[in-house]
Amino acid sequence: MNEHRLSHIGICVSDLERSVHFYRDLLGFQEVSRLEIEGPVTERLLDISGGSLQAVYLKMGGTVIELLYYPVAGHEPAETPRAMNKLGLTHISINVADLDVVVTAVEQGGGQQLNHTLIDTGGSKAMFVTDPDGMRIELVQAMFNPDAQQRS
Repeated sequence: MNEHRLSHIGICVSDLERSVHFYRDLLGFQEVSRLEIEGPVTERLLDISGGSLQAVYLKMGGTVIELLYYPVAGHEPAETPRAMNKLGLTHISINVADLDVVVTAVEQGGGQQLNHTLIDTGGSKAMFVTDPDGMRIELVQAMFNPDAQQRS
């Protein structure tokens, strides 16, 4: 029987090294590997003319993100931050130890707070921010581990 599992989540970026710094140094992902590919097969696979691709794989826990940068084709700006009710990927969520410290680092690293709205449920705090390209990220500081709670 085949076992299916998530391989990675791809995020197109406008500046590869800025994004590597943001996700690795500010949010705590670990760099796993880098990849550079180009040529006709890559163009067909990616459906992009001038399909030269530089990618960096970053891991946190069991989650891998792939930062995708297209040095020849460039990138197409998207509506940012993307509305939460648009079909497709809306955000990624990261548990953090100290929400205030991470929000400050995000702003210093080129991201931004969204609406300056902090949701406090009494057991956890959450806030939406963006990366430097406008990708929405939910930061969650949990005061307790819901998985450790007994189910009745």
